Amino acid sequence: MKLLILFAAQFTFLVSGFISSESDSLFSFSLYDNQLQQPLMVNLTFIQGADSKGAVCLDGTLPGYHLDRGFGSGSTSWLIHLEGGGWCNTIRNCVYRKKTPRGSSIYMENQIPFTGILSNKPEENPDFFNWNRVKLRYCDGASFSGDSENEAAGLQFRGQRIWLAAMEELMSQGMQNAEQALLSGCSAGGLASIIHCDEFQSLLPKPSKVKCFSDAGFFLDAIDVSGGRSLRDLFGGVVELQEVHKNLPKNCLSQLDPTSCFFPQNLVEHVETPLFLLNAAYDVWQVRSSLAPTTADPLGSWNDCKSNHAECNSSQIQFLQDFRNQMLDDVKDFSKSSQTGLFINSCFAHCQSERHELWFADNSPLIDDK
Repeated sequence: MKLLILFAAQFTFLVSGFISSESDSLFSFSLYDNQLQQPLMVNLTFIQGADSKGAVCLDGTLPGYHLDRGFGSGSTSWLIHLEGGGWCNTIRNCVYRKKTPRGSSIYMENQIPFTGILSNKPEENPDFFNWNRVKLRYCDGASFSGDSENEAAGLQFRGQRIWLAAMEELMSQGMQNAEQALLSGCSAGGLASIIHCDEFQSLLPKPSKVKCFSDAGFFLDAIDVSGGRSLRDLFGGVVELQEVHKNLPKNCLSQLDPTSCFFPQNLVEHVETPLFLLNAAYDVWQVRSSLAPTTADPLGSWNDCKSNHAECNSSQIQFLQDFRNQMLDDVKDFSKSSQTGLFINSCFAHCQSERHELWFADNSPLIDDK
């Protein structure tokens, strides 16, 4: 089976000088265009009738997805990739978001490139190139998990309904006959792939081999540079505003508060379906937006370090090292199960599976030659 190498449970870590961040994504696409074949462009499909189920984006528009059909040996295998893109935790933030592709399908691109784990080229994506590959667009702001509304602000928080409508749509497109299925996601979508992992398995026929894959979705409940917990504050707002608690695991909620159950470090122990984690130990988004956001660093003492890691002073390096150690500690118990696997590298990166140069290029990060 093609997934075997992915799910080898090996608790090893790579120390690497490879530097990557969200800020160089345009440069990365330029490299891709100049050195490789042009990526496959895949059309946007709206989920017709989703609005009748209340499955709509923040502004009430139809949700959408991109599908490239599998062929040959991959024709009965499905990869569902959940798009990421942060969260909105206040009415103001969500009102702003509904004027963007992350809150309205009006602003979504009609075509997007399928690269990395979504590529159709065997030399770039040998395991999944001929699978049915889907990217589900993210337009709810709560990792496909909320279910509420704010009529006064014209906001629909319907991530859970979008998820269900999308699964129903894809089942009708042939996924009900899947022999293999992988639920993946990046960032906020990586968190969603953990939240929905067991539900995904329950939707598919019993003989199917079903696994889940979270890329850059292991967000830590970490202390920021001011001594506060910036990400907990953000997640708390998301969970309360969008009533995410309705769709979090009951066995977690019986032990912890809803905000804690939105953090992957508390979720993964409740996931029964085989789950694989890919994460950078120095996750660049978490460094910038959780550890040293502007609200925690109003004087900008971390600005140079965040923009160029060679500029970090010794105390900042130690702070980053402590964050890495917390991540490694939080996945130790997870790594002991034969049903789990992980690839944690010491890169400054975020969302490594979607980009060719990190996923399967000649100089992509390696752990034990994998």
